[in-house]
Amino acid sequence: MLTYPNMKKTINKPYFSTTEVAKILGISRIAVFKKIQKGQLKAERYGRNYLISHEALEKMRESLTDARKKEIDQSMKRILKEYGEALRMLGRE
Repeated sequence: MLTYPNMKKTINKPYFSTTEVAKILGISRIAVFKKIQKGQLKAERYGRNYLISHEALEKMRESLTDARKKEIDQSMKRILKEYGEALRMLGRE
């Protein structure tokens, strides 16, 4: 049984969906899929969906520390500041 900071309840499940993992880690579902594709997060395919084991989730959770999240946020702010207008223009195309 584990308690995750982004969720208000204790979780006792052997497998999690990508949506659940995104909520637990505090990242988007797209980021979860990218981590699965890159091999950073071990997942098993179940039909059209992925299931992530409790152990794999713990390994990923440990690697995404608060310091790392802060570093990512700072990088994103810098990128948006430097390239924000170009990104908006690309988004319109």
